Amino acid sequence: MSPPSATGTTTTSTLPDRGSKKHIYVNRVETGSVNLPVGSFPTDCDSVTVSSSEASKITQEWLDSFNTCIEKGDFDSLVAALFVSDEPYWRDHLVLSWDFHTLHKSSKIAAFLNQDQRGKQLTKLSLDATNPNEPRLAPHEGVIDDVGEIEGVEAFLAVETQTGRGRGMLRLVKQKGEWKCFTLFTTLTELKGFEEPVGSRRANGVQHGADPKRRNWAEKRQAEIEWQDEEPSVIVMGAGQAGLMIAARLKMLGVKALIVDQNERIGDNWRNRYHQLVLHDPIWYDHMPYIPFPSHWPIFTPKDKLAEFFDCYAKLLELNVWMSSSITSSTYSSTTHKWDVSISRTQPDGTSSTRTFHPKHVIMATGHSGKPNFPSHIPNISNNTFRGTLCHSSGFTGATPQSSDGNGKRRRAIVVGCCNSGHDIAMDFVEKGYHVTMIQRSTTCVISSTQIVEGLKPTYCEGSLPADDGDLLLHGHPCAILKKKHINATAKQAVADKTILDGLDKAGFAQDRGPDDAGLFIKYFTRGGGYYIDVGASALIADGKIKIKQGCEITSVQAQGLQFDDGEVLEADEIVFATGYLNMRTQASMIFGEEVGEKVKDVWGFDEEGEIRTMWRGSGMEGFWYMGGNLALCRY
Repeated sequence: MSPPSATGTTTTSTLPDRGSKKHIYVNRVETGSVNLPVGSFPTDCDSVTVSSSEASKITQEWLDSFNTCIEKGDFDSLVAALFVSDEPYWRDHLVLSWDFHTLHKSSKIAAFLNQDQRGKQLTKLSLDATNPNEPRLAPHEGVIDDVGEIEGVEAFLAVETQTGRGRGMLRLVKQKGEWKCFTLFTTLTELKGFEEPVGSRRANGVQHGADPKRRNWAEKRQAEIEWQDEEPSVIVMGAGQAGLMIAARLKMLGVKALIVDQNERIGDNWRNRYHQLVLHDPIWYDHMPYIPFPSHWPIFTPKDKLAEFFDCYAKLLELNVWMSSSITSSTYSSTTHKWDVSISRTQPDGTSSTRTFHPKHVIMATGHSGKPNFPSHIPNISNNTFRGTLCHSSGFTGATPQSSDGNGKRRRAIVVGCCNSGHDIAMDFVEKGYHVTMIQRSTTCVISSTQIVEGLKPTYCEGSLPADDGDLLLHGHPCAILKKKHINATAKQAVADKTILDGLDKAGFAQDRGPDDAGLFIKYFTRGGGYYIDVGASALIADGKIKIKQGCEITSVQAQGLQFDDGEVLEADEIVFATGYLNMRTQASMIFGEEVGEKVKDVWGFDEEGEIRTMWRGSGMEGFWYMGGNLALCRY
């Protein structure tokens, strides 16, 4: 296994054999980010067997000692006495500071707690009592490492701070007869004085008594949507999952937000994508906050069905959304700490108007990435030299059922790019009777949909704990430890997928197993792409129904197709560039101007501590934030 690469650089490594072939992959990272180091587990752990009652007693005793140290402000003793000596972790999201941190090793944990007395932000840890009738939330024996050799105690926690409350995850191991913390996760979930109006705190919904100025619910909603009586404190760009979920969270905090989207209808960001698109993640992983998907919902959600749910979600949560709207100008004042944002809005009758608001914050929630990564540098790509149809995958609506050119000759399609969209589009072409060739420029991490579903068990599956509890189990791992666990999991998945992967080998399809063999999940966090969740296209490649041209660069677009650096001209009637998207920073520059684009940081990839960069955190510019990711990340 190769050592971590330097910031923004590339390293190579040889994967273990699957049969007789060697597989080479590239630990490529986003510019300015790091290749996440592989974590390690504690050594010299005692062999343990722990009953439920014993697990509760062990955890409570540890918590009592922890809280005593917190009360005294004795953070050095806390770390020395209660954490393992060999590389403990404390992952913290907003409890100890208004940022995300992963503190690794005793010295860093103690130093962070002592710095500006940050440790005093935390007032108490206790056992989670959100659902006392759910035994799975009680402390229990659990596997700590990736191969089942280290057993310990896992416990869900309740967290209280000076400013709010939260939850946590504790993992204890026994060393030389003493229970020590290997990993601790703390996360803030509510602010004191701004508790969410849910359950026993729900709104009354009616005001009894006479009031000549009374407005009914519909009138109030219309006034809210049109901002007749007030202005939004936050403007959210984008009405996809990121925009809808952050607006829902803000609403529950009592923060007034307006979502702005250029599409005609809520959900069009999914509705307008290619014809056969279905989510690759299963339903249990994709639930949205406050209104989860119904119990009859299919495991994998078609794009149009998801679009309709988004529309219903916004209506049921009474989110304020302006569709057919765009920001025409924006400036930020460091004196007033407010934006001036002008929004052009087109009404259903075709009339348009412009309104200027003065929010404190702008959230860019336009998608996981930025604008389409269209390779405009390729000669002749934009001057109509090609006689057929050429587009980026974002503009591909589906293959035409007419697979013949009118002379009885089957139409030919080229798909450039080999991640999820590229495979789905290639399969769509095959189903419509095309001759299809995929252009693979580097390597792709491939895993079957079946193994994705199996890999999410038991955290996200039928009968599992609610998604919020599953998120604690998942994010309760420091990313370096998660990477270590995924190396072993990826090797097992490769064995289960052996038939698929061997078929791809024989077809000349180059594969990798993600950064340091850690698979798709870590590759997604590292790069946001470079993988395919197989839903059928791999078999088409193995059977030769999708041809592969691998490792060659396109030198120009010709009238009849694409020319490559090996001299071949591949003829086609349709060409789709499934080449992904640029960093969200590019989109920020397009919408808010170059001045903003220069100030904000790049998004995605890991920072030096092992936290995802910039997303959901400080962007580098006051009053500007990024929100994005798949449904699961947006929910968390």
